[in-house]
Amino acid sequence: MKLPTSYLPKKIRSAVRFMVVGFTGTFVQTWFFMLAMTLLGEPEKGVALFYLAFGIGFVCEMIPNYLFSNWYTFGTKPDKKNAGGFLLARVVNLILQFALLPFMLRLLPAWREDYISMLVIFVAGCINYLICLLFFKDNS
Repeated sequence: MKLPTSYLPKKIRSAVRFMVVGFTGTFVQTWFFMLAMTLLGEPEKGVALFYLAFGIGFVCEMIPNYLFSNWYTFGTKPDKKNAGGFLLARVVNLILQFALLPFMLRLLPAWREDYISMLVIFVAGCINYLICLLFFKDNS
């Protein structure tokens, strides 16, 4: 069975697939974040708790994201090179998200916080994709 994205031009196929995996990963990350916030306590207890819960969601999302990035996005098999590249891209992604979020909150005070978080995830995701391209040989 051919995947729907198989009919896309090769130049944009992996980018579209990366977005699909990214949207799914964002949902998984958000679910684990909300679960961690429920188990750890309310955000009023401190910013550190918020970042801890965010980090838990981020880590829980990494393994399925890596596997789907290999199989679906780039049509590759897991190996040391792409695992290291993926880990590097994810660390850069996490640092960007943590750095951009407060910056964007100040830059765009009229925007809703959830819209700003989506913008931050999008910007960090684009940079993440460019880093992944360096480490995954696209066989899709």
